[in-house]
Amino acid sequence: MKKVLLLLANGFEAVEASVFTDVLGWNKWEGDGTTEVVTVGLHEQLHCTWNFTVQPETLYANIRLDDFDALAIPGGFEEAGFYEDGFSNEFKEIIQLFHKKNKPIATICVASLILANSGILNRRKATTYNHPTSIRRQQMIDYGVDFQHERIIVDEHIITSSNPGTAFDVAFILLEMLTTKDNANKVKDLMCFK
Repeated sequence: MKKVLLLLANGFEAVEASVFTDVLGWNKWEGDGTTEVVTVGLHEQLHCTWNFTVQPETLYANIRLDDFDALAIPGGFEEAGFYEDGFSNEFKEIIQLFHKKNKPIATICVASLILANSGILNRRKATTYNHPTSIRRQQMIDYGVDFQHERIIVDEHIITSSNPGTAFDVAFILLEMLTTKDNANKVKDLMCFK
């Protein structure tokens, strides 16, 4: 079984988290059956961007990072406190360990800024929320990222994306990394994405 750590920060966007639970959940029951998602946070209750609370399955203090095969991080809003957890030492430690072991790391939208803050995107190709009105592109460049104006960037084991509209695509790319292209296509078909 491939275990995916779905790392949730206060202020995360629920829709961006749900794509990982849905795609990898469909795979568990309808695909090759090899994926399991565990939601993890720093707090017993997390507040989503749009004013509701979520209880992660477990806390960071209660897990062993070596038990997981991949890391997924949804984006969120600064106004909702997303970067308070996202830029914490605990998040940095998690990200750096997965990176050191070359395990897949999938992010959606501004979650790539968390990766950049951890130092793992220095001189690597990546993207983030890049609407013309956004300051996020410059922030990525300031972190030393080789910013790419693309929907999704896959640089070795790291997936970054440019907006919430890419969320399902990111989840399917992660599924393919964890299983096979044929299996990911089967799940896409069953979910009517093909």
